[in-house]
Amino acid sequence: MSLDSGDTIVAVATANGSAAVGIVKVSGPAALSIAREVTHRELPARQAVYNGFYDQSGDLIDRGLAICFPAPDSYTGEDILELQAHGNPLILDQLVARSVQLGARLAKPGEFTQRAFLNDRIDLAQAEAVADLINSSSSDAAAAALRSLQGDFSKSVQLMVQQLVQLRVYIEAALDFAEEEIDFLSDHQLGGQFEQLTHLHQQVCARAKEGRVLKEGLTLVIAGAPNVGKSSLLNRLTGQDSAIVTEVAGTTRDVLREHIVLDGIPLTIIDTAGLRDSEDIVEQEGIRRARAQLEQADVVLKMSVAGEPSDLQLDVPIDTPALKSLTVYNKIDLHPHFCCDNESALLVSAKTGEGIDALRQAIKHIAGYEKTPEGAFMARRRHIDALDASRQNINEAWRRLEENDFPELAAEELRLAQRHLETVTGEFTSDDLLGEIFASFCIGK
Repeated sequence: MSLDSGDTIVAVATANGSAAVGIVKVSGPAALSIAREVTHRELPARQAVYNGFYDQSGDLIDRGLAICFPAPDSYTGEDILELQAHGNPLILDQLVARSVQLGARLAKPGEFTQRAFLNDRIDLAQAEAVADLINSSSSDAAAAALRSLQGDFSKSVQLMVQQLVQLRVYIEAALDFAEEEIDFLSDHQLGGQFEQLTHLHQQVCARAKEGRVLKEGLTLVIAGAPNVGKSSLLNRLTGQDSAIVTEVAGTTRDVLREHIVLDGIPLTIIDTAGLRDSEDIVEQEGIRRARAQLEQADVVLKMSVAGEPSDLQLDVPIDTPALKSLTVYNKIDLHPHFCCDNESALLVSAKTGEGIDALRQAIKHIAGYEKTPEGAFMARRRHIDALDASRQNINEAWRRLEENDFPELAAEELRLAQRHLETVTGEFTSDDLLGEIFASFCIGK
């Protein structure tokens, strides 16, 4: 993806609406000349100057702070002008219009951060972390995004790449002596390097997968027959009376969604209509919608009443992604001596709250969310896919060496692993992917 060095861009960098302060940001070769025209003075580098902002006729638009960041020591690596004015949208629009008159154009979504990436100020994982930090829905997610923004994730990936390169160099050098019989396994140092790489890979994957859950959250569907307490459980988990609860079976006719944060994890809890055969047209539609939600769920709570027979059939299509489910028996306050053969089943009382803490822990566990001592990296699904693919290549490389199965292909497997890891930081990334990533950013960032 090329960058037009002759282009200067401008955008409002603060959120829409009125506020005490609003910021207009300009980046590109014309930024410093725009600064002179707007402020009627030369601005010192990296110093906030309180000054007037003037239109084409020399009339005052507003007074505020102006800061210049000359290249290359700026966010984008280009000359940057930042105008901090009163946060009236009309004033900010005038400042943007004045910048356009002086040679700038309106920035596209994420274009400032895109320029920072293309000018090697940050790598792709850090660039994505900018958007993730802005959109974090919990303090844990914000902390994970900050770690990635500061480069912790990228440094771990780069360390794995370095270890891969060392292994490739050793193997390829040894293969240069093809006339000699090579016993790779006799070199204990080689096995130790593979073990070290595998251990590091496992650590990085664990921290990245924790971060992905923090970013994307989970969709939890409560499914069961009518009147087993699904709505009561929803209310207990959310801490409010979100759903109507009655003794009448079939009260819930539609899908009800609530959003909570469970120990830092954004959780969408969906209460569904009871699954049963019904001749009621409205209830039939509710059941159809309930089954549709099951196909999109990350976790399903299969709910029954303690002490009562259950033949709940989810009827999820075979091609549905791997569905994780928890078996939950409710109303144990009415059956305190209830026992079941399923040791993994959870016994709860939505009415009294008994067993709810254990249910929360089970939800996190089945979702693969295990807090790592070092803290999570904010990771996206593409990062996880790249890490998983590189792990497969590393395992295949070691298998070939171990079984002497075309060991010359082991170096190629390591090269492919390296290529997958480099997509995380953007050293090897298609232009189409870059366009997709930065298009999801807000304008002005």
